[in-house]
Amino acid sequence: GKTSTAAKLAYRYKNKKPLLVACDPKRPAASEQLKLLAEKVAADFFPVTQSALTTALTALEYAQTKKNQLLILDTAGRLHIDDELMQELAEIKEKAKPNYNLLVVDGMIGQDAVVQATEFHSRLGISGSIITKLDGDAKGGAVVSIRKASGAPVYFIGTGEKIEDLEEFYPDRIAARILGMGDIASLVEKVEAVIRPEDQKKTAEKFIKGEFNLDDFLNQLKSIKKMGNLSKLIAMIPGAQSALGGLSFDDVDFTRTEAIILSMTKQERANPEIIDGSRRRRIASGSGTTVEEVNRLLKEFKQAKELSKSLSKGLIPPMGGFRVR
Repeated sequence: GKTSTAAKLAYRYKNKKPLLVACDPKRPAASEQLKLLAEKVAADFFPVTQSALTTALTALEYAQTKKNQLLILDTAGRLHIDDELMQELAEIKEKAKPNYNLLVVDGMIGQDAVVQATEFHSRLGISGSIITKLDGDAKGGAVVSIRKASGAPVYFIGTGEKIEDLEEFYPDRIAARILGMGDIASLVEKVEAVIRPEDQKKTAEKFIKGEFNLDDFLNQLKSIKKMGNLSKLIAMIPGAQSALGGLSFDDVDFTRTEAIILSMTKQERANPEIIDGSRRRRIASGSGTTVEEVNRLLKEFKQAKELSKSLSKGLIPPMGGFRVR
């Protein structure tokens, strides 16, 4: 994830007019990959030349003429440390004099991170690190190991494949994650990033009053999809995974539900009670689903409406009729 991380950094600091530089002459596709990513994040790009050092120094001169305020050198990476790589990186550090030397580490390698961090820091003196792939099953133990081994701070963590999936590192959040306590702070940030506070308030008021319809429900689904994988979002809630018995949530279900609602007319979304048998068959055909799936969605939406009406009256209904799929 080193090359994609370089692009994520460029995207995060796009106001600095970043220049992405391919400094890996050994891997044939490395330069082309970085070029494509540079186009994606609207950053300037400098291709690899005959050597990593020559490329870095030439790019430095190029950046000065083009007024690039941020230069990101995507150097070669290795699964196993070797002297050739270390010598190459040492020369770049000595002659190009970068402000930061960042070690990018796969968050799923566990305690092997200690070996890498120790070796890189002792021979090159890293100024910080970025831990990738912390959106999966890895809880973040590598973060603690790298911080301990190098003494250098962790600046960012990679939390997904999208170009914007690079987050600032917060020690308390990783500690809570390692201990299985969730990460409410990060969840709140994800919600705030896709849903405006005024829209949240408006939707909540409609729900409490029992006035929300399938259009409102569709908007909520779209907002949740923007936040990422639902199972990963639930993992941020303390105790949610154990409470739900380890259930997984498939984003494909969201897509089916969205297709069903989009196959309804505007009138049907506003008044689901008018959807009779023939309308259900038409909706199922239009959405590529079955009548049973349409029936299930309408039933669960009706239950949600009943819940909202009970809440508006200050009542707490029994939850036995509700289920998680």
